[in-house]
Amino acid sequence: MKFREALRVSLDRTRFPFFEVRSRSSRLASQSVKLRSERPCFGIAFDIDGVILGGNAPIGGSRQALKRLYDECGTLRVPYVFLTNGGGIPETKRARQLSALLEVSILPSQVIQGHSPFRLLLNRFLDKLIVAVGKGEPAQVMSEYGYRRVLSIDEYASYFDNIDPVSQYKTWASKTTYDADMKSKAMVPRYDVFSERVQAAFIVSDPYDWSRDIQVLCDILRSGGLPGKVAEHGHQLPLYFAADDLEYQAAFPSERLGMGAFRIALESIFNRIHPNALEYTSFGKPNSFVFKNAENVLKKLPPFSFIDSYADNHEKSQSFKTLYMIGDNPPVDIKGAKQVGRPWFSILTRTGVFKGKSNHAEFPADLVVDTVEEAVDFILKKESDSQGL
Repeated sequence: MKFREALRVSLDRTRFPFFEVRSRSSRLASQSVKLRSERPCFGIAFDIDGVILGGNAPIGGSRQALKRLYDECGTLRVPYVFLTNGGGIPETKRARQLSALLEVSILPSQVIQGHSPFRLLLNRFLDKLIVAVGKGEPAQVMSEYGYRRVLSIDEYASYFDNIDPVSQYKTWASKTTYDADMKSKAMVPRYDVFSERVQAAFIVSDPYDWSRDIQVLCDILRSGGLPGKVAEHGHQLPLYFAADDLEYQAAFPSERLGMGAFRIALESIFNRIHPNALEYTSFGKPNSFVFKNAENVLKKLPPFSFIDSYADNHEKSQSFKTLYMIGDNPPVDIKGAKQVGRPWFSILTRTGVFKGKSNHAEFPADLVVDTVEEAVDFILKKESDSQGL
C-alpha cells in the first residue's frame, strides 16, 4: 500500500501573527515581509501514555517541559507533535483535552493518533458500510475522517438478537446507550444490516468488551459481512488495526494489555474456526511511514509553515537536521525511530513501560533518561548553540 501524508495542516494567521507586512499604501501590490524568526532545524515527537500522561494526569514535570517549547506570548517556537498509538476520539477533541491538562495551546494537527492514517483509506470505503470497534467514539472518529456509512460495533451488534450469547450476564453493559436507553429491539437500523454486507472493519481503539467483539468480528469476517449467513466467496473482508501494541502504560503501576493483545486473541480464535488464516493490516508505530508522516506534519506546523514559504533557501528550510522521538515503549517508540534512521534520534524514558536501569537490550535508544523533562532539557541544551534558544 502506498502511503501519503495523512494530515493536512491549516494555517491560522490570526492566531499566530508571526510576520509583519509594511507598505506605503494598502493598495500597493508588492509588500516587504519581515520574518520574526526562523524555524529550528529540529523537531520533537512525544508519545503520550507513559511519557506525558499517566492515565489522565500529567507525569512529573511534563507540563513544564512543554511550556519551554513556547515563547512568552504563547507562540510555538519549537515544532513538536504527539505521536501516539492511542486514540478513540477525534484529533480535535484530543487536542482540547491535552491543552486543558497540560496548560498549553495544542492544535489538532499536532495530535497524530494510531488511527489517523485511516484517512488514507477514505476513497476506498467512502460510501460503503463499515464497522468501527473500540472504546471512546470510534464511529465519530471515522465520520470526522469523511466516512459516510459507519456504525460502531456497539450499535451494529445491538440489531442482532442473541449475537452475544452472554450479554445477559454483563450487568455493566446495561449502562450503554444501545442496551438500556434506546432498547435495540425498538430501534430501526440506520442501514439495512440484515441484507447489506459490511465491507470493512476498523479497530480504532482498544476494545472494552473482548468476548462480544471477538464473537461479532468472527461472524462478520467469516460470513463476508452478513452475520448468520454463509459467505458467497472465500475472501475475507478487509480488517484494519490502528496499532499493534502488546502492552502500554496507563494509570495502573504495571503495564496493561493493548490492541496488539486483542489482535492476538482474535487471530488465534479465528484461525481455529476458519480454514484460512486471518488477514489484517496494522498501522501505528513502529511502522516507518508513521514517522515519515510525522516529519511532514512537523514541517507544516504554524508559524513555521509560513516562515518556510518566505525563506531564502527553500530546500534547506524544508529539512530537519534532527527529529527527536521521546517514548517509553522500546518495541514501539524506539524500534520505529531506529528503523527510519536519520534524522530521527530516539530518547527512552523510565516513566512508562520501560523501567530498566540500563538501556533496553533488544531495542536500545540513543539516550535513556528518567523523565520527559530531562529529555527536553537535553534537547534544548544540545540545540541551543546553533538555534539561539
